[in-house]
Amino acid sequence: MNSAVEAIVGFFSGKLSKEVIVFIISMIPILELRGSLLAAGFLKMDFFSTYILAVIGNMLPIPFILFFIDKIFVWMKKTRFKNAVVRMENRALSKSGQIRKYGKFGLFLFVAIPLPGTGAWTGALVATLLRMKFKDSIFPIFFGVMTAGLVMSLISFGIIKQII
Repeated sequence: MNSAVEAIVGFFSGKLSKEVIVFIISMIPILELRGSLLAAGFLKMDFFSTYILAVIGNMLPIPFILFFIDKIFVWMKKTRFKNAVVRMENRALSKSGQIRKYGKFGLFLFVAIPLPGTGAWTGALVATLLRMKFKDSIFPIFFGVMTAGLVMSLISFGIIKQII
């Protein structure tokens, strides 16, 4: 992830503001919030503005995923991308255990705990595949993103080191 974030920061540096770079990275699948906070460290940004930009940017695509990904997947399954879609669905569903077991709280935890393979994009995909209602998934994802952002910010900005 570090090299991808460094490459994106290097490509956009001097062309876009630091804030826009962080915002863009926070919307990219896989990189998402964690990648944007890493970029903020490279760009020497402050904690508060970075946190706000990363959370907003990470959440921006989520309603679209919750509303449209199933329709997009149905269409894609009729194309040569069928196998890729099936793999994505299977991978997302393989991570759905705690969400199936604990519902909204499980979805919150899935998004909030910043581990590889978790996050808002995957959480939204799993919620859609499990046929969770929009209102039952958007808030756990949002609060999960806020929590993950706080945890990652504390680590990225060295605040934990300063406390200990």
